Amino acid sequence: MTPPLAAIETLPLAVALRDSAPLHAAVATVHLVGVGLLLGSVAILDLRLLGMSRALPVRRLAAHVLPWTAASFLLIVPSGLVMFLGRAGELVGSPLFALKMLLILAGGTNAALFHAGTFRGVAAWDTQAMPPAAARLAAALSLVVWVSVLACGRLLAKA
Repeated sequence: MTPPLAAIETLPLAVALRDSAPLHAAVATVHLVGVGLLLGSVAILDLRLLGMSRALPVRRLAAHVLPWTAASFLLIVPSGLVMFLGRAGELVGSPLFALKMLLILAGGTNAALFHAGTFRGVAAWDTQAMPPAAARLAAALSLVVWVSVLACGRLLAKA
C-alpha cells in the first residue's frame, strides 16, 4: 500500500469506521438512502423519456425530480468518501471499484450531454409525443449505468 493510502486508513474517522459496527451501519445507511433517492428520481424521468406516462410534461417532471437527484448527491458523496477512508488501499487496487468510478463518470457525462443537447428541444415533445430517439437512448443508457453502479457498490460491500 502506498504511503498516502496508508495515511488515509490511519485517520481517526477511518479507524472509527472500521472499529464501530454501528458507525459503519449508520454511514452505509445514509449512503443507501442517497442511492435510493438517486435511482428513484433518475428512473422516474428516464421511464418518462422512454415514452411512458406521456401525459406528464417532461419539463414539469424534470423540474420536480432533478432537485431530488441533486439532493441525493449531498448524501452519497460524503458518505461514500467516509466509507472509502476505511478501505482506501483495498479499493484503489480493486478493478470493481475502478469500474464503479468509471460508471459514475459515464452516468454524469450522459446526463450532462442530454441536458446540453437533446433536452434543449424538449418543447417539441414535452407532452403526448414520443421523445426523440436521442432522448430514449440517453434514458436507457442512464438506467443501465446507474443500476450497474448500484450493483458494483453491493458487490464491493460484500468483498
